[in-house]
Amino acid sequence: MKLYLFFIAACFRVVGYSQNSLPYPKNYFRSPLDIPIVLSGTFGELRPNHFHSGIDIKTQGKEGIPVYATADGYVSRIKIGQYGYGKTLYVQHPNGYTTVYAHLQKFEPSIENHVKKIQYQKEKYAIGNSFPKPAQFPVKKGQIIAYSGDTGSSGGPHLHYEIRNTKTENIINPLLFGLTPKDTIKPIVQKLMVYPLDPEARINNSATQTTLDLKKMEDGIYTTYRITASGNIGFGISTFDRLNGARNKNGIYSLEMKVNGVRVYFHHVETFSFSESKYINLLIDYEHYKKFKKRLQKTHKVKANKLSLYKNLVNDGKLEIKENADYIIEIIAKDLQENKTTVRIPIKGVKSNTVFQPINCSNFSIIANLFNKFSLKNVSVAFPKNTFYEDLHINFEVTNGIAKIHTPTVPLHKKYTLTFGTSHLSTAQKKQGYIANISNPKYPRYCNTRKKEHKFYTTTKILGDYTLLFDTKKPRIRLINFYNNQTLDKHTKLKVKIKDKESGIKSYRATIDNEWVLMEYNHKKGILTYDFNDKKLIGNKHTFKIIVSDQVGNTKMLKTTFFKQ
Repeated sequence: MKLYLFFIAACFRVVGYSQNSLPYPKNYFRSPLDIPIVLSGTFGELRPNHFHSGIDIKTQGKEGIPVYATADGYVSRIKIGQYGYGKTLYVQHPNGYTTVYAHLQKFEPSIENHVKKIQYQKEKYAIGNSFPKPAQFPVKKGQIIAYSGDTGSSGGPHLHYEIRNTKTENIINPLLFGLTPKDTIKPIVQKLMVYPLDPEARINNSATQTTLDLKKMEDGIYTTYRITASGNIGFGISTFDRLNGARNKNGIYSLEMKVNGVRVYFHHVETFSFSESKYINLLIDYEHYKKFKKRLQKTHKVKANKLSLYKNLVNDGKLEIKENADYIIEIIAKDLQENKTTVRIPIKGVKSNTVFQPINCSNFSIIANLFNKFSLKNVSVAFPKNTFYEDLHINFEVTNGIAKIHTPTVPLHKKYTLTFGTSHLSTAQKKQGYIANISNPKYPRYCNTRKKEHKFYTTTKILGDYTLLFDTKKPRIRLINFYNNQTLDKHTKLKVKIKDKESGIKSYRATIDNEWVLMEYNHKKGILTYDFNDKKLIGNKHTFKIIVSDQVGNTKMLKTTFFKQ
């Protein structure tokens, strides 16, 4: 009787959804660009440590394409950062939504002048946040508000576009508001994995996870060979979507799993909050991603995962395989246009006699809901409570000054503190030293190092190998588009290249005739650019000076003369 009621309830939950039935206005917002909409990134796409919070619209490989307000409203926020979204504009609309336009090259003239005024007042490029009053920059639907660019942590010219609920700040899939890039292509499946989820579970008489070979039956239909299993098992699938007119591997919209026709798992990327985005590391097989750089989305939910994407899961998507029972598993990946790809997995429940006893070689135990601190050979690690998602054993050892802190294949919920004692260092070494992540020895990465009299410490969310390194070299500065004593009457910009191979650039300051000037830093190319339109120069002969500092305080100065009316 209980099984019958479960079946009826599960069937009742298999209610179809349609983007057309979702409560979002379809004709309120126009496109932010007047070129064909081709996407290089979709909403909810899997990114490092977060879900993609908007759509990335291709700009034909160019910068400077006009960006339009997608509806009436006013500029409510302006933000400029060296990384992240770069130059960003927020427009608040009277219907309860805010649109976001990121990686911009520049703003329309009145906003640009407002921003430059702030930058020159503060003598800083980055503006954490500016909140203009509603009457300061009102905009009309279709009005040019900015120009597309490649600023911040962009991987190339494009427009990042978002729609947010103004009150909650939750991000919503912009394609649910009527933008319809052409998409007739079914999602593509690359890999399928099956996992034993408890110590007694077995897959093909094995207690280890198994990759299943995929056989394409027809367009959009894959199958696997029949597997035998027992106990609780789960699946992980690597899949992506393509849209017409682009080769980018975009994210899917929904993932569903059925057992003998009954849905037991479903999630879709309609909306989410920024605070939950980090739980992506529990949605995916994080260990597999860190080892092989390929993301497998799990069709089962772990206890610590607080994502709101899941809908009506049965037993959290975990499958209990009974002896002598037969199952047909269907995993269905869909895009927003309802193009779908299905993988079918036949399973036979077979009792296994294989004995598996895991060997634990780790030397420290973590209790997830407690503070944990360990010290060895002048190095200590301190994990606040709930840094880890579950209890586990970790490796921690210090050899030849290198601290090996388990493996970066375990995701963390919080930052932990890593401390190196420095009483054995000379004064010069203390000044030039810093903590570096050397998990990839060829490319050491500077960690934000704070210093006290007898210790260096940093906070990080990454496990792995760390050590102390020393930077004794000054940054390098090179003039690009001019030389000393040159006449620059025809130049509109002044460009300089800066570089630091060790700890990295921390700051720079440029002046012309002893007055601060704004130089925009393209960190991807290491180029600083000054626009002569920013301010009128007085006289003909001018002195340009720039001072660049690295993360440990090594400083380089360059001073040159140019002529310009």
